[in-house]
Amino acid sequence: MDAKILITGATGISGENTIERLLQLQEPVRAMVRKADSRTDALAGRGVEIVEGDMSDFDSVSAALKGIEYAYFTYPVHLAGLLEASAYFAQAALEENVSLIVNLSHRSARRMARSRSSRDHWFAERIFDRSGVPVTHLRPTLFSEWLAFFSDEIKTRSRLAFPFKNTFYAPLAGEDIGRVIASILLNPEGHKGQIYPLFGPVELSHFEMADILSATLNRTIHFETVDEPEFISVMERARCTPHFIRHMCAMTYDIQDGMLSGTSDWVERITGRKPMSLKDFVKKNSNLF
Repeated sequence: MDAKILITGATGISGENTIERLLQLQEPVRAMVRKADSRTDALAGRGVEIVEGDMSDFDSVSAALKGIEYAYFTYPVHLAGLLEASAYFAQAALEENVSLIVNLSHRSARRMARSRSSRDHWFAERIFDRSGVPVTHLRPTLFSEWLAFFSDEIKTRSRLAFPFKNTFYAPLAGEDIGRVIASILLNPEGHKGQIYPLFGPVELSHFEMADILSATLNRTIHFETVDEPEFISVMERARCTPHFIRHMCAMTYDIQDGMLSGTSDWVERITGRKPMSLKDFVKKNSNLF
């Protein structure tokens, strides 16, 4: 059976989890990747159709969308170029008669965002809205996998080190965002034109997150407030790109202003299942920490 669903970012958090859910449901799927490697070889071995393509090349985007009815669009947060990729994807989807695009945006996406990446996501939403292709925008808060960026810091220094305190947000596991995306792609009615703010099950402070890590890993992990230069050093040790570091430095103000706070029941309403707790995420991925 030919695939009618295209997933971009197939080796990223959201794309990988979406493909996993579609495979569980025995749905044929096509994955667009920049370059095939051992990870995509493994997907191909499970029946996923792999197409190589560059988001900055309109012809390869068009080729990836040929014959596709529903598509998931995401762009790496660590790279620049979102607006060009969004414009190419939207135009190619229109020309290929795609029936729905599910677009991964940011919880903090808005015109006047301090982060260039968050601001670009707001403009990307407007590009898709004007494309003529029905679209659903997803605006998740920080993923639980956010902690995995700092796994070495947690392993070697037993700490969470961020430049903010007294902040709360409800981290959302990639597994849950994948289930949301797959559910919308397979049952698009009622989702076209919607914007969904997505959250994990409960808001937590970083002190509480450190307590959860400590209890689950059976060793003490403490939360430490650091200044911006130290935070940049932490991200550099985690091999984050300069683009991502600039984004997160700007995002610290949004986090402190409560832009990522809140809860909703959209994950459960769309998928029929409550989102994963941070405790269960850490337990399931304890090898990371």
